[in-house]
Amino acid sequence: MFELRVVNRNYAQGILTLLRNRNTPQIDFRKGLVRLGRILGLEIIEDLETEPVEVETPLGVRVRGIKIRELDSVIIITVLRAAWPLTEGLIKIFYSAKQGVVAARRVEEKGMRNWEFEVEISYIKTPQISSDNVIIISDVMVATGSTLTSVLRELLKRGRARKYYIASVITTPIAIERLRKLCEELNIDLKMYTISVDPEINTNGYIVPGLGDAGDRAFGS
Repeated sequence: MFELRVVNRNYAQGILTLLRNRNTPQIDFRKGLVRLGRILGLEIIEDLETEPVEVETPLGVRVRGIKIRELDSVIIITVLRAAWPLTEGLIKIFYSAKQGVVAARRVEEKGMRNWEFEVEISYIKTPQISSDNVIIISDVMVATGSTLTSVLRELLKRGRARKYYIASVITTPIAIERLRKLCEELNIDLKMYTISVDPEINTNGYIVPGLGDAGDRAFGS
């Protein structure tokens, strides 16, 4: 099952506006991605399972609270390179998470066909994945969904987790529909958290209005 959740909070939308601005300096762009990663982490953590606990305060009073059960089972997978700052923000929330990386690129020189690119995965390194894990895939721009479908297929070769999440800044209706079909095909539950769903993809495969090449803007071209 696929589920989309758009984070439409004013603070998040204000940061997105900063990122969309072509005049935003590189360091501010990168810091903006970190802040959005933290916001996305706070949204995702609301979906994790909890259990009631009781603690004693320094005043000797017993009080009931909660423990987030799945917090120690999180694995964050970063799609290189643009997502590094987004992951930095996620780690501020999921501080005990294990991490993995995937180096994937769209083979743009072969062009886009039916709103899809061939994807080349040159490197993947993850912790061991089991049915106890919660996987969060960090990817800034999800345009056609080509990269993420390839990444998900590779991750499933390494084990099937309990839950799958995507933390992204911008996606499109085309990517959403592609991911929905993939979830049906692979029989997985996937929730995608994003700040915006932009309406178009241009002939070069870039999201419109988008924010340009997130990797180049965060780290330099």
